Amino acid sequence: YKEAFQKSIRSLEIGRWGLGFAKDFHQRSLEDLMAMLAEPSSQRQFIMYEALRKGADVQTLYRKTYIKPWFIQQMKELVQLEEEILKHKGRSLPDELLIRAKKDGFADKYLSQLLDLPENEIRRRRQRLGVVEGWHPVPVSGVENAAYYYSTYNAPDATEATEASPTRKIMVLGGGPNRIGQGIEFDYCCVHAAFAIRDEGFESIMVNCNPETVSTDYDTSDKLYFEPLTVEDVLSIYQKEKPEGVIVQFGGQTPLNIAEGRILQ
Repeated sequence: YKEAFQKSIRSLEIGRWGLGFAKDFHQRSLEDLMAMLAEPSSQRQFIMYEALRKGADVQTLYRKTYIKPWFIQQMKELVQLEEEILKHKGRSLPDELLIRAKKDGFADKYLSQLLDLPENEIRRRRQRLGVVEGWHPVPVSGVENAAYYYSTYNAPDATEATEASPTRKIMVLGGGPNRIGQGIEFDYCCVHAAFAIRDEGFESIMVNCNPETVSTDYDTSDKLYFEPLTVEDVLSIYQKEKPEGVIVQFGGQTPLNIAEGRILQ
């Protein structure tokens, strides 16, 4: 749950790579935070995270929010791990702590912010330790062997080796969540790009994280990776599939930012 929850946060594309230090919540008193939790809002998870950091009790938070204690306890464990990570600010994490952080869903980017280290340094370090994502198929009702995948750091790769594929591949980056200025029109472009790639004899690989779009239908492309659109997640897919190219111009600003971020790194 902890890994999936943190993946969902960065899939929102709201400039958050983790749950901590959102807005000015970490600067507020516990009393202020508890008062803010009285009314549900889109910021509630971030507020509760900082309340836990300041010592809020799980049962007290349950009575305030009616969120089941099991979920609050999971968040508390993330806070506790983050506090351990912060003790190493400015230097590399011990191997065991880095492995724990990745298994609990801490993104390379978020770790770089917590430790004040370059994201590339975090990525190279974990790769040297063999801490890489494993891929697992998403069960699709009524369909056998649908090429629809998600990643986890908590299990080995369960997919077939891709190097054996004789077909040339092209990867398309989708637009992520719908919002003002980046909506379904970009998904339409990505879908037709996937169709055109297939028509030209290439294997089409789609990367997106919005379940409400046509691009995330299992039969739109030859392979679908349901993942956050971040440098870390996209690079992991690229290194696994080794496509001849990646198309970024049809998904709106999100894939363009990924391409720019990768160049700057």
